[in-house]
Amino acid sequence: MLKKKKTESPENAEDINNIDNESAEGAQTAIDEKSAEDLLKEELSLANDKYLRLYAEFDNFRRRTIKEREEARKTEGKDVITALLPVLDDFERALKATENATEVAPVREGVILIQNKLKNTLTQKGLQAMESIGTPFDADLHEAITNIPAPTEDLKGKVIDEMEKGYYLNDKVIRFAKVIVGA
Repeated sequence: MLKKKKTESPENAEDINNIDNESAEGAQTAIDEKSAEDLLKEELSLANDKYLRLYAEFDNFRRRTIKEREEARKTEGKDVITALLPVLDDFERALKATENATEVAPVREGVILIQNKLKNTLTQKGLQAMESIGTPFDADLHEAITNIPAPTEDLKGKVIDEMEKGYYLNDKVIRFAKVIVGA
């Protein structure tokens, strides 16, 4: 029996080695599979994390730009209003001066000065008056109030009178001129 055991022992040892090798290979394969699966899970979690951070960053950017636009809208006319405040002060002084004024000529002169100051301030901000009288009627620039018979043949289809001036702001029409056109 000892001999058999000895002979069985090497066979069992080979079987044990085979089993150990197979289990080691299986374990290695399982480790490789798990590590590949773990790597994929890691990559997925990293991609999700990157996506969430990018989404949060974009959302913050969107909120910040909306807030900046609202603030800009609230203060967009600030420079024009600040430039017009001296004109308002001049009008208040003119009103005080009219309380005790006995002559109309100096008051008129003061009002003309204030009007010129206002025009200059608005011109500096990009406002330009539209010249309409004597020009051909253009629906892109003028709003016809009425047609009247033209006094001469050369005034047919042209602006004869202007009821309300039109204005450009930086070469863009902001108010159409209300005109009377010759027919």
